[in-house]
Amino acid sequence: MILSDDVGLGDVGCTGGPFKTPQIDSLAKGGMRFEFCYATPLCGPSRCELLTGRYPFRTGLINNNSHQAIQPGREVMIQSILKKAGYVTCSVGKWGQMSFGPGEWGFDEYLVFPGSGRYWRAQTDVYNVNGTRTNLPAQTYLPDLMHDFAVHFIEHHKDEPFFLYYPMSHIHGPIVRTPDSSPGATPDELYRANVEYMDKLVGKLVAELERLHLREKTLIVFVGDNGTARFGATAATVQGRNISGMKGTMLEGGSRVPLIANWPGTTPAGKVNHDLTDFSDFFATFAELGGAKLPERVKLDSHSIAPQIKGEKGTPREWVYVELNGKSYVRDSRFKLTNSGGFFDLSEAPWKETVVAESSSDSAAAASRKHLQEILAQLPTASGDPGGTGRKGRKKRL
Repeated sequence: MILSDDVGLGDVGCTGGPFKTPQIDSLAKGGMRFEFCYATPLCGPSRCELLTGRYPFRTGLINNNSHQAIQPGREVMIQSILKKAGYVTCSVGKWGQMSFGPGEWGFDEYLVFPGSGRYWRAQTDVYNVNGTRTNLPAQTYLPDLMHDFAVHFIEHHKDEPFFLYYPMSHIHGPIVRTPDSSPGATPDELYRANVEYMDKLVGKLVAELERLHLREKTLIVFVGDNGTARFGATAATVQGRNISGMKGTMLEGGSRVPLIANWPGTTPAGKVNHDLTDFSDFFATFAELGGAKLPERVKLDSHSIAPQIKGEKGTPREWVYVELNGKSYVRDSRFKLTNSGGFFDLSEAPWKETVVAESSSDSAAAASRKHLQEILAQLPTASGDPGGTGRKGRKKRL
């Protein structure tokens, strides 16, 4: 599970971006690209939803300051149920904006760094390996070290079922030089270099799986955790046009992200899937593919897309839900309704979201508005935190 950081539609070539990402594009060419994948538009809630299969109002992790809302005794993450199904598990990379660390949440092995966007010693002088605080040497590029750790894990467990959760540093800010950057590079050149280095790392990981003769046994999922951040929002166009919104906004550019699944011999090659999917869906998907039992007495929002990954029709979602810090929306195949009453036609998305007046004579819009209102009424958005101080004392909903 490759989780890239702040990578939106415009940061990847095969989703319409201007950057060269041949390795990621190759995964799409040899697998399936999902056109409509929706994340929470900010790191912490997005990752929590991915790992728990539950929406923010259920877990309480509604913004980046509410990480203490989730506790290992109260939430179940995907690695825990995969372990019970016989998988060895590993997390390599970012864990910020969630409580404790990968070890406390049940990963067998892990490398974790503090915060976000860590590359060189100037950003962090330490990282943690399986509970041991380790100094980052000068002139060592942390993403390369993370790659080596991931490869070592795969090599060591190549004869066992394994689950690798790989939340990359790239391309979260600060946007700094890579080992391949040219001296004196401009900010735009540095941004491009970081996108290209992310792509390079993806290619290197795929090459290692091929070297170990594991490709036909391994599903690779590549996804962005939320939309493009301000550093690249202008440059990361889609088909040459700026899209609506960016990271942190409740617009297409905040939540709609690249999603690619590649499993040679299982996933149909070169297919584009137009089903709606959101970040809660990875939980049920990985459980189904890994033969893991879903947790009892836990309300999941997750819908499995395992059939689609295998080229089958499955049971597509009728809607997806996005929530961040007191704001939320639900969308269907065409329309979007926010918890503040805004109603939009997404026919021209991701570039434009057109307001639809309540007085509109469009019968399809009226029917969709009514249906989406009924859905939102069942998804009680958690109260936001205007001061950004977290959510101390707020009870989670089961």
